Amino acid sequence: MGNFLFSILIAIVGIALLIGVAFLMSNDKKNINFKAIGIMIGLQVLVSWLLLSTKAGLKVIETVAKGFEKLLSYGYEGIDFVVGGWIPDGGSPFFVNVLLPVVFTAALLSLLTHLRILPYIIKYLGGLLSKITGLPQVESFNAINSVFFGQSEAILAIKSQIDHLNRNRLFIVSTSAMASVSAALIASYMTMLPAKYVLVGVILNMFSGLIVASIITPVKASKEDSEIVIDDMIHTKNVFDAIGTGAIDGGKVALIVGAMLIGYLGLLALLNGLFDGIFGMDLTTMIGYVFSPIAYLMGIPSSEILTSGSIMGTKLLSNEFVAILQLQPLLDVLSAKASAVLSTFLVSFANFSSIGIIAGAVQAINGAKAKEVSGFGLKLLLVATMASLLSATVVGLFV
Repeated sequence: MGNFLFSILIAIVGIALLIGVAFLMSNDKKNINFKAIGIMIGLQVLVSWLLLSTKAGLKVIETVAKGFEKLLSYGYEGIDFVVGGWIPDGGSPFFVNVLLPVVFTAALLSLLTHLRILPYIIKYLGGLLSKITGLPQVESFNAINSVFFGQSEAILAIKSQIDHLNRNRLFIVSTSAMASVSAALIASYMTMLPAKYVLVGVILNMFSGLIVASIITPVKASKEDSEIVIDDMIHTKNVFDAIGTGAIDGGKVALIVGAMLIGYLGLLALLNGLFDGIFGMDLTTMIGYVFSPIAYLMGIPSSEILTSGSIMGTKLLSNEFVAILQLQPLLDVLSAKASAVLSTFLVSFANFSSIGIIAGAVQAINGAKAKEVSGFGLKLLLVATMASLLSATVVGLFV
């Protein structure tokens, strides 16, 4: 009991330090909306407590997880038809079981978007968030939108607003995009990580991106705040075009992630071998030492901070899938606290490659704004990573 309370105290100190660092980094301390920050941190604590510490919340998590599992079963119908004969009995290829379902979920999201079901849900949830917090509608809409769509799609959904966003507002929408994940990938994450932490992490990251970015680059809502244009989210001509476009986009994601994993995992193995031969310690372990103090401040037991730090650093340098594959075999070995914190931390797009993805999406809309994004790219990655740290630390309070 004493160790548990001590880890909670350390995590609270860690959250306070993170908020303090964000305040020191702020470019406009006088205009920070502390009320909005307080409300969103309160909502994070409330959501985490409800979903992780109450019977009703755990039931909701279980129901949603079963819903995703059922959804995936429909997707596997198409996968089995196309590649079923290639899989040996008892085989479980990562590409087939984890990446190919993205084709189905992306097609479903594209269809729901074309039918304007998702756009209206996102618009009104964004409006509600804006009213509760007092943040501008565009930033609130983008935060909700980033829960459902990938980084480039989230940016394109506010293309009519990009030209009017100043540097601070552009930074906030970019942070929301990088601190989140695409709903098309959530089902895939849930095949590798505990479903409850994936789902809670997705919700908390929506708030965390806004919290940290709104401290560092404050903005004010005005009465003339721009109206969200639903048509900006619709890029397909009819239902069949929506399904086809979504399936093709999902296929591209599956192939790109697969190719990146081959490259990153191979290079990581090479670098580990080189570093071990030259320095007597592999790169993964070195990264672990760098991130160990951060892991400790997140409430992870001191005996596990080196391993945890290594996984966190791997995610930052490569991507979340590489880090998840590193964490997956350790889930039954690590403590419940470390597993929860790390699982939540990994559910985001905060890594070096995301800088180019977001800058590229903005480039398609406004070249001058894209240069601004490229200019604050490293700072954007730092802030999105801080958002992931905040979400993971809050979850750790309830484990």
